[in-house]
Amino acid sequence: MEENLIKTCLHDRHVKLGALMSPFGGFDMPIQYKGITEEHNAVRHEVGVFDVSHMGEVRVKGPDAYKFVSHIFVNDVTGAPNGQIFYGMMCYENGGTVDDLLVYKVNDEEYFLVINASNIDKDVAWIKQNAEGFNVEITDQSPYYGEVAIQGPKAEETVENVLEIPVKDIAFYNFKTFPIDGEEVIVSRTGYTGEDGFEVYGSHEFTQKVWDKLMEAGVQPCGLGCRDTLRFEVGLPLYGDELSADITPIEASLSMFVKLDKPEFIGKEALAKQKAEGVKRRIIGIELEGNAIPRHGYPVEVDGKQIGEITTGYRSISTGKSVAMAMVDKPYDKLGTNVEVRIRKKTFPGVVVKKRFYDKSYKK
Repeated sequence: MEENLIKTCLHDRHVKLGALMSPFGGFDMPIQYKGITEEHNAVRHEVGVFDVSHMGEVRVKGPDAYKFVSHIFVNDVTGAPNGQIFYGMMCYENGGTVDDLLVYKVNDEEYFLVINASNIDKDVAWIKQNAEGFNVEITDQSPYYGEVAIQGPKAEETVENVLEIPVKDIAFYNFKTFPIDGEEVIVSRTGYTGEDGFEVYGSHEFTQKVWDKLMEAGVQPCGLGCRDTLRFEVGLPLYGDELSADITPIEASLSMFVKLDKPEFIGKEALAKQKAEGVKRRIIGIELEGNAIPRHGYPVEVDGKQIGEITTGYRSISTGKSVAMAMVDKPYDKLGTNVEVRIRKKTFPGVVVKKRFYDKSYKK
């Protein structure tokens, strides 16, 4: 199994830095360097950089690009200016989630889709399979692109000063393309941490140069360990935990990204039905008393009866509280509901809270 892991273009650099490496989504990825807490705090208070070259990139081009993206994506890209980015999902006919992704609008005839590492092959196959009858060309560019995410309150000054890329004018959830070293580099004001930040896409060679410059400037390298603690604290979902083929965006409490007033899209009927009739279960937040740490898969109970299970749980680094996201049955999803989390043979009291445990600090 280990033999078949894909290495990113920065792999040897992680090993050199002494990173703890581990399989993730079919890739051999750095989990931590100095330690999750230190890396987490660097991003919350200063700046950190992540290797996210494992993410997938798919380009959709052609006269029907807008029509096709609208057909496979639950969010509405209609009338968006070039350079805008949308978050949303691709769904199966039954409303289950194929993947959550970012859609970058280059223009009406070209879109750039950023998908999850563990889903690349499945997503690309699904996208191509649904492109029949549309005049579009679909290219999987995942093998070409490397990607780094520079995140934290000092991200803007770091990108401007260290990488010398002018990003001040890029608005949140927008991107620009820069000609650098004879290639087109994409820089977006996005991330997965709840902090201001940028994601930079370029060739492997360019990505290595960017990483080396950031290391020379003393920017903290960050692993997937704190990427998870950061995204979790601000209520961002992880595919496989809070979203899956069995979990719809409505059940994941992400219905704000599902635009039912736009024309037909795959899964629309099932999602409209769920929105109209309500769902039987949904993702919520839980805060536990004391220090017990809830983990993925632990049962959530009320009066000794299991009513759900934890999808992600941590002792939150930024708040010091034991918190979790969980999928629970209705009516136990209401704020203020008392629940218990079973950790091995004992249960620990908790209460249903909003699933954003820490306030995001994006640049307005």
